[in-house]
Amino acid sequence: MDAEKKLLKTIASQLKANNLFLATAESCTGGLLGHLITNLPGSSDYYLGGQIVYSNHAKQLWLDVPIEILDTFGAVSRETVLAMAYGIRRAFAGKVDLKKIVGFSISGIAGPAGGTPAKPVGTVWMAISTHIHERAYRFQFDGSRDEIKFQAALQALSILSKEIAEA
Repeated sequence: MDAEKKLLKTIASQLKANNLFLATAESCTGGLLGHLITNLPGSSDYYLGGQIVYSNHAKQLWLDVPIEILDTFGAVSRETVLAMAYGIRRAFAGKVDLKKIVGFSISGIAGPAGGTPAKPVGTVWMAISTHIHERAYRFQFDGSRDEIKFQAALQALSILSKEIAEA
């Protein structure tokens, strides 16, 4: 819990110092990342919000993830999370300049079913999108469904704490 709070405080201070805002798009974590972010008092100063886009339909409807990407690469892929991360930035742009929004996305297979030899249970892709760069990350987590979701959310915080410093 202390490591989690330290990461959250680092993310908060980096976002505020750089006058940036965070928006999240979550699939397999089902809002857990947003929950952790909002556990820190004052998060409304820099966290715009998030969307839980569990189904492919939701990814298309709310984030404009092209059906061709979903059909070709699947929901759990580098291509999909990059499209999700950019899509969540666009979804929150308007009153906030797109250049000031950091988009972060997560999609994976939390199990216990749904895995394949190519994408076993515990496969999770994450992506970050800023006005400077986009990056995607693949992880393989072990454990129960809840453990995989929690590991993914904590890994997301770790990535955010490092990446926002470059945004």
